Amino acid sequence: MHSRSSQFVTVNIPIVTPDLIRGPHYTRVKALVRAVTIVGLCVMLSACGFQLREKAELPPEMQQTQLVISDEYSQLGRRVRVQLEQAGVKFVGQDRATAVLEIPKNEVLTEVLSIGDNARVREYRITHTVQFRLTDPQGKELVPLQTIRQSREISFDEQQILAVSREQEYVKEDLANTLARLLISRLEIVGSQS
Repeated sequence: MHSRSSQFVTVNIPIVTPDLIRGPHYTRVKALVRAVTIVGLCVMLSACGFQLREKAELPPEMQQTQLVISDEYSQLGRRVRVQLEQAGVKFVGQDRATAVLEIPKNEVLTEVLSIGDNARVREYRITHTVQFRLTDPQGKELVPLQTIRQSREISFDEQQILAVSREQEYVKEDLANTLARLLISRLEIVGSQS
């Protein structure tokens, strides 16, 4: 019979206490690390071309604008309103308006691209189309009727129905945000020419 003898090895592990971490130069080191981090982030952001967006240069007539859209609480309507307000536009009623921004078409369509073997949708496209024009209160066009359109394709996974519905909502929000920015960019072109 063999008898096993076991040997225990004792290892002394030093316990790190706050006093060891926070030595006399701790605040200086912390400040230096923070400064290097901030400088590094600034360099990385400027290297990738990031710039803070300046205030939009819109036509001067838009200082007091009436917004005409069928559903002002739609995703596009809210985004256009917020972005124009950030640019300094004040939304007023028809009696005080110096410009009228009309959005007669704000349409989101979903179309099927492919159907699987089990006769269920596998891919579909969401298309958001917007038409807009800018006039003065008498109806003279400052920006003629223009159409902008964006679309995104989504793959459908039957196993993740909730994720797909969330993705669909995210895509619709993203399209509305993109179209609002494009609309304002087109208004800026007219503003920079005046």
